[in-house]
Amino acid sequence: MKIAVTSVSGHLGKEIVKTLMAITAKENIIGLARTPQKAQDLGIEIRPGDYNDQAVLETSLHSIDILLLVSGMDAPDKRIEQHRKVIQAAKNSGVKKIVYTSIQGAETNTAFSPIVQSNRQTEQDIINSGLDWVIGRNGIYIEPDIEYIDTYKKLGAVYNCAGDSKCGYTTRPELAFAYAKMLMEDKHNGKVYNLHGQALTQYQLVEYLNQAFTTNLRYSPMTVEAYREDRMAELGEFLGNIIAGIYQGILEGECDNVSQYQQAAGRPHQSWDSYFNGIM
Repeated sequence: MKIAVTSVSGHLGKEIVKTLMAITAKENIIGLARTPQKAQDLGIEIRPGDYNDQAVLETSLHSIDILLLVSGMDAPDKRIEQHRKVIQAAKNSGVKKIVYTSIQGAETNTAFSPIVQSNRQTEQDIINSGLDWVIGRNGIYIEPDIEYIDTYKKLGAVYNCAGDSKCGYTTRPELAFAYAKMLMEDKHNGKVYNLHGQALTQYQLVEYLNQAFTTNLRYSPMTVEAYREDRMAELGEFLGNIIAGIYQGILEGECDNVSQYQQAAGRPHQSWDSYFNGIM
């Protein structure tokens, strides 16, 4: 059984490959990357995997039984068509099953909603493909908050518009473990899973950051509009709007969903006590 993983030069794709290598022979794993040279350090066969080039994708997916499709990063309308090319290439090449990394978030009324909607469309396209399928809806990565710790220290606080609403956070290694199971085990076929750990408020997240980094940060909520202006000033209009839209979705409760992580992974998600103790 040969498994192909797309976007293996990215954080999540690379993590999924590493997890698969621990449970199956590396000869069974094929990596796809838009720029294959960027993924040569993984120690597996790397083939071209540009979502815009269906013909090349069909060649790269030759002999593949199961495909892990990592959601693309392009604009929502372009992303839908790119994913459709991957799905059609998989069908034409004899792939039997697609596992898709989708997302959670507000489907309407935020700047992030078009991206969520594009993921929902790809979910439906996969369901309608005639292939076996499994869909994971990822929670919010917690790693960016860890990577941002020096900035938080300078500010003395965490600022965003999530208020006291809860967010289902996760980590890339935990997602990778669940996706490896979803790829390898047929019992998951036809299922959609919300993949995240225990939901946290921003106040709880700041408490964990303070414990892990011996800081004295506070959480300071902002209005959605003030946070949007702040993010746009630092990151530019497009990305600033997207980030603000993510946190608006958290504020509106769209990231506080029931987790099906244990059903997907066969074990509970790592606890946040364990995670933050590990980075102290």
